[in-house]
Amino acid sequence: LVVAQTEPTNTAESQAPEDPQTSRFTWTIENFTRVSGKKHYSDVFVVGGFKWRVLIFPKGNNVDHLSMYLDVADSGNLPYGWSRYAQFSLAIVNQIHQKYTARKDTQHQFNARESDWGFTSFMPLSELYDPSRGYLVNDTVVVEAEVAVRKMIDYWTYDSKKETGYVGLKNQGATCYMNSLLQTLYHIPYFRKAVYHMPTTENDMPSGSIPLALQSLFYKLQYSDNSVATKELTKSFGWDTYDSFMQHDVQELNRVLCEKLEDKMKGTVVEGTIEQLFEGHHINYIECINVDYKSNRKESFYDLQLDVKGCRDVYASFDKYVEVERLEGDNKYQAEQHGLQDARKGVLFLDFPPVLQLQLKRFEYDYMRDTMVKINDRYEFPLQLDLDKDDGKYLTPDADRSIRNLYTLHSVLVHSGGVHGGHYYAFIRPTLSDQWYKFDDERVTKEDTKKALEEQYGGEEELPQVNPGFNNTPFKFTKYSNAYMLVYIRESDKEKIMCNVDEKDIAEHLRIRLKKEQEEKEHKKKEKAEAHLYTIIKVARDEDLKEQIGKNIYFDLVDHEKVRNFRIQKQLPFNSFKEEVAKEYGIPVQSQRFWLWAKRQNHTYRPNRPLAPHEEAQSVGQLREVSNKAHNAELKLFLEVELGLDLRPIRPPEKSKEDILLFFKLYNPEKEELRFVGRLFVKALGKPSDILTKLNEMAGFSPNEEIELYEEIKFEPNVMCEHIDKKLSFRSSQLEDGDIISFQKPSIPGGDTQVRYKDVPSFLEYVHNRQVVHFRCLEKPKEEEFCLELSKLHTYDDVVERVARQLGLDDPSKVRLTSHNCYSQQPKPQPIRYRGVEHLLDMLVHYNQTSDILYYEVLDIPLPELQCLKTLKVAFHHATKDEVVIHSIRLSKNSTISDVITDLKTKSNPLSRG
Repeated sequence: LVVAQTEPTNTAESQAPEDPQTSRFTWTIENFTRVSGKKHYSDVFVVGGFKWRVLIFPKGNNVDHLSMYLDVADSGNLPYGWSRYAQFSLAIVNQIHQKYTARKDTQHQFNARESDWGFTSFMPLSELYDPSRGYLVNDTVVVEAEVAVRKMIDYWTYDSKKETGYVGLKNQGATCYMNSLLQTLYHIPYFRKAVYHMPTTENDMPSGSIPLALQSLFYKLQYSDNSVATKELTKSFGWDTYDSFMQHDVQELNRVLCEKLEDKMKGTVVEGTIEQLFEGHHINYIECINVDYKSNRKESFYDLQLDVKGCRDVYASFDKYVEVERLEGDNKYQAEQHGLQDARKGVLFLDFPPVLQLQLKRFEYDYMRDTMVKINDRYEFPLQLDLDKDDGKYLTPDADRSIRNLYTLHSVLVHSGGVHGGHYYAFIRPTLSDQWYKFDDERVTKEDTKKALEEQYGGEEELPQVNPGFNNTPFKFTKYSNAYMLVYIRESDKEKIMCNVDEKDIAEHLRIRLKKEQEEKEHKKKEKAEAHLYTIIKVARDEDLKEQIGKNIYFDLVDHEKVRNFRIQKQLPFNSFKEEVAKEYGIPVQSQRFWLWAKRQNHTYRPNRPLAPHEEAQSVGQLREVSNKAHNAELKLFLEVELGLDLRPIRPPEKSKEDILLFFKLYNPEKEELRFVGRLFVKALGKPSDILTKLNEMAGFSPNEEIELYEEIKFEPNVMCEHIDKKLSFRSSQLEDGDIISFQKPSIPGGDTQVRYKDVPSFLEYVHNRQVVHFRCLEKPKEEEFCLELSKLHTYDDVVERVARQLGLDDPSKVRLTSHNCYSQQPKPQPIRYRGVEHLLDMLVHYNQTSDILYYEVLDIPLPELQCLKTLKVAFHHATKDEVVIHSIRLSKNSTISDVITDLKTKSNPLSRG
């Protein structure tokens, strides 16, 4: 039984278009442990005029946690291009202690591709199903969802450049935090001008040069009409694809980027720009109270981290920053020549930079809960910031008081969501006028001052009651969108920093390069627009088969992605295409015969039949339709060319219904080599014995050489390659056009030459399962040490034996392996237990992805013996030095105290000295 109820807290009629519409939904799930099925949906509820429901996976979505999501209930019936934005929290109510309710919050823009959003690892199943924890009481679970929906601008038709004059940055997956920072830096013109003036050359590649990548990005932001990609910049950071999908720390990214640019600017006309813009200085001081002693240490900063918790606004944070700490009692200060003294400790500022970057500490570690939490407390920040207030109380006595430290707000960087995920965007005043703009990845919109300031203070918002007069509890909704970084510009430096930046500031080679890129982009755009008028014809020839088989491929005949492509207008007659082929290959039109490829039911591709004369008289587009009926996504053709005695192309002979076109591969067991040797037409009622002489000639064998024949049937999911009886007819062996026959000399039992794979089936089985594995030492997880070619069917013992042999170890049991995490690109936390997996493939698979990396370590004792040991931590207190030394030792279950002491004596510790 499922009981659900919705508590609307606002209506569409009673709110402004941009205000959120909010509801709280409660879902009571009785007989929870008896819920069947992997997924379980709640009843539908409505928020903001939209239909929603909660989706749970009671046993986890392929994890050992409860998985829970907010789902668009009618996503399958919505029009093309729909989207909606919601802030929401999901909770499992603790029915014993309300304060321990498990709640997580986030936000998402829902669309057709992402119609559900939430938490795959919401809470451990062990906690949920433990009755003593209070989440499952009387086999009942209570789910709560709080949803706020905000009306969205039409994403599909909105033109940022047309509406605002600015363009956005594309999100690579989780790079919104970087996009907001880059937009902020770009809109500091002095910084942008300095980046343009960094020396780069036409030979540099943006993906390998941070200055050039940033120049290119800024140029496109300044002159492009559409949103700009950041892939070149992230590649220049050294990030791979996985890194782009990880949210990095914004402050760290800002510092690393500035440090790298600062280094690249050295010795150039823009040397020192970063320091001039962002560097300030403060003095850390300690001053004794009872003696004349003072210690000062000057430090520089590029940004300041200000406390949010316990502070109502920026001024309160600065007050806390310069707050004096008393060093007394057990915490006295050790002053030179004066011993322990009562003292005052604090920080005062020597100077502030022209561009002041304030990092608000919205995230902190909660020691009581042993987790990171987000501080959503209300925190105000002014449009004008006066750091000279109260007679310059934040400044040292010897600070330069002639500089007026009055700042105006330039940018507000916002985090929307919770500690477990969220979205980043920025409010910026590009010209420091009254007009604010919201830079949200690809979209840029005009916003008012209230939206940029007051709505980003955080805190709670009490929404109006639906039925005033009734005793309803006011619904307070936490504002999960709030400022986490502020950028101020000093009024006295405003004219210099907000300077004009035009095309003459940009290097000529950069303008030429980017203009060429734009032309290529326009050309591709034109091609894409005209794509419906053209089709691609892929032509494979004997030469392609010879080039690829045994090198790039072993199964089938050709990789169609690596053959010659022809882009042909669909309306052209096929005979016109044949003339193109004649020009390309020098093969007369009358000597060309084309075969259609067909995808068979076993997922192999084979030339199926030659084109009929009436088909060649059709247009390319009409023939494409014929190709689609043959299960080809594209028009794929095999060009059959016959050669005369003078090796010139001749007209192909007529093909009767009794003729079968077969393709032949030759296998050499000694060289473990498979290669294409040709094709033949055979008679359906003929026998393989009739063509043995011809096959020997093709292979370069003597005419009477004995050979064995095998038919290659399929290779997925398993290899099927069967021996052919040379006495049966081709028809009796069920051979047809396009089939592949591999042949070889018969293997000689007990022969002088030992071979690993004596026949075609065993060789193809090996090829199908072989895997090159890259091994890394566990202590150096980023560095590849060696690689081995193994089989996916190798057992655990086979693998460690090969590794031991590579490392020169006598005992393979001292090798311990660890699998690779495909998502974190790191070793898995737990190593592979001794014989804990059956085959190599089991070691390489991680959540349906297959890796080719394993980590190894060489142990002092065999792994089976190590696994039987227990870890014991021993704390040794050294009385005279008043220190504690902790040692970890591993002992067997049957060890005694004497064994512990003996083990400790072998280590470098105080016990070994007596």
